[in-house]
Amino acid sequence: MDDWIKSGKVRARITDEGALEVRCFGLTTQAKYYKPLLREFFRKDFTRLRPGHGDYAVHIVMEYTGDPPWMDLDNLAKALLDSVSGNAFADDHQVARLLVERRVGEREGIYMRVEAMD
Repeated sequence: MDDWIKSGKVRARITDEGALEVRCFGLTTQAKYYKPLLREFFRKDFTRLRPGHGDYAVHIVMEYTGDPPWMDLDNLAKALLDSVSGNAFADDHQVARLLVERRVGEREGIYMRVEAMD
C-alpha cells in the first residue's frame, strides 16, 4: 500500500509508529533550496501536523550517485530542521538526537525521519 502524499519531488507520510518520514528526490549543493520547498509542501499538500512537545530524534540521509556533492551536512540539517519546525515539533531546540549522514544510493535525494522520543 502506498501511503505517501506526493507533490513534485517531495513526498511524506506518517508511519504506523507515528514517525514523520520525508523524501525529496534530486540533489542540489544549495542547502537553502530545501527549506522553502518543504515548507511549501507542508503548507499546501501534506495534512497539517500538530507540533508536538518533548524531545525528538531526527535522522537525515543524503544519498548520491557518483562523486559526493560539495555540501556541508550541517547546513543541510539546519535547512531541513527549519522546514519541519512548526509542523512536526514546535521548535528545533526540541531535537535531542540528530544523525546526519551522506552515503551512496541508487537514486539521489534526501531522506528524513522525525520521531518523538519516549
